Amino acid sequence: MEKVNLLNVEIDNLPTLDLLKNLRRGVVFTTNVDHLIKLQKDPDFAAAYQIADYKVCDSQILLYASKFLGTPIQEKISGSDFFPKFYSFHKNNENIKIFLLGAGKNVAKKAQENINKKIGRNIIVGAYSPSFGFESNEQECQEIIKMINQTNATVLAVGLGAPKQEKWIYKYKHKLSNIKIFLALGATIDFEAGKLKRSPKWMSNLGLEWFHRLLCEPQRLWQRYLIDDLPFFWLLLKQKFLVNQNPQALLINKQERLHVLPVNSPQGKPQELHNLKRTELKRSATWLKPTSAISLGTNFRRSPQYKIERNQPQITHKFSYR
Repeated sequence: MEKVNLLNVEIDNLPTLDLLKNLRRGVVFTTNVDHLIKLQKDPDFAAAYQIADYKVCDSQILLYASKFLGTPIQEKISGSDFFPKFYSFHKNNENIKIFLLGAGKNVAKKAQENINKKIGRNIIVGAYSPSFGFESNEQECQEIIKMINQTNATVLAVGLGAPKQEKWIYKYKHKLSNIKIFLALGATIDFEAGKLKRSPKWMSNLGLEWFHRLLCEPQRLWQRYLIDDLPFFWLLLKQKFLVNQNPQALLINKQERLHVLPVNSPQGKPQELHNLKRTELKRSATWLKPTSAISLGTNFRRSPQYKIERNQPQITHKFSYR
């Protein structure tokens, strides 16, 4: 399968119909700009991303970016577009039984009613809207797992937003033995329930769906779209014009791998350094994450709190800012 590299994430370059025909088992993540930025600084999210069998393009902006890089992606496959096509494609397939997990109180149940009415059979066999912060409540998570298993669902559609939905699938996938297909779908359940409205088609085609969502949910989304995701364009230029060391493939020379250990930590849990050259390191240093779009990973400060140990294995998922 052809793949397109965007900031060290390998996105599957295939049309929707091919995905529908080939998807019999596996995990599907729908990659957008916000995912790519979060993957730069969240190692748990990056670890969860490794289990995806399909990573598809969920952004017109990524479509433009792939053309800019000279490796165009064939088609945008957003979760909210793909899911209706998925359950319509399997309308008469009795082996496809879907459980909806996500959205606000009673929203998943409403989506279940709407979809089953549209399809003409109970293709959605269960739905649950978890409480806020449920991912930290192990008891509720275990109850959800039991609930899903009791329905004999074969497909789990999770709409919790990134990175929560991907991390939850990563953590509990092995306990859901009946589930063959995992779909991480963001706000799709809200759309299916009629709680949120999709942007007009022309806005989506121009890459302005983010603006429509910002107008609909300004308090929740303003920081994501107007601050957090801005470094994407700078990183894209870096990928286009500079040679990129691929940290996910661990291309750093073994002799030059380094990591930082807190001096006062008996466990010695590593704090990772991403793509740092030996000549740039001091005997004591704290390498801070970028705090704004302006700093872009250059706000490195010294501190006696840490020491550097050489010749240790390094695992990193970060696209190089350098």
